[in-house]
Amino acid sequence: MVIKVLFADDHEMVRIGVTSYLSAQPDIEVIAEASDGAPAVKLALELRPDIILMDLVMKEMDGIEATKQIIEQWPEAKIIIVTSFLDDEKVYPALEAGATSYMLKTSRAEEIAKAIRSTYQGQSVLEPEVTGKIMTKMREKPVTHLHDQLTDREMEILLLVAQGKSNQEIADELFIALKTVKVHVSNILGKLGVQDRTQAVIYAFKHDLVK
Repeated sequence: MVIKVLFADDHEMVRIGVTSYLSAQPDIEVIAEASDGAPAVKLALELRPDIILMDLVMKEMDGIEATKQIIEQWPEAKIIIVTSFLDDEKVYPALEAGATSYMLKTSRAEEIAKAIRSTYQGQSVLEPEVTGKIMTKMREKPVTHLHDQLTDREMEILLLVAQGKSNQEIADELFIALKTVKVHVSNILGKLGVQDRTQAVIYAFKHDLVK
């Protein structure tokens, strides 16, 4: 099995060097090259390569936008970012756009080839520095829950629903119209991603909302 690769980079010498090494591998074939994001998107959708090597900084369309456009039209695409940049405004947007792996141009050619094989097999290959950044961001990011989206009134009604009260009973207790309660209940179900009141109650107990 030969892994077909599309390589997008605006530096010709980089393309020549990497392509030369990869072409010498018995299981890898560079089937096309692109010097900018737009042609990379076009070639990716036309040729459907197994792996796309994508530079981030290109003149007309950068690698982040190209990655985003490819994934939007071909979600199964496997894209490896190969760049010189490790700053946050490059790493996170590239991964959020749908890139599978993230490598640096300082990596040895054999490491790029290994990343291609691993990514082809469904693994995500990240430079240690990238992994460290992701872990740091995860630790900094507060844990959020679906019920965090509820307004104070919606939370109040959810707790009354969990107490087994009907819409009419809730309306009477809160001195609001029955129609208003129904709207709130509908919003609660939507925000919690549940189908009915029973599932909403189960959610409330599961997340210790009911004291």
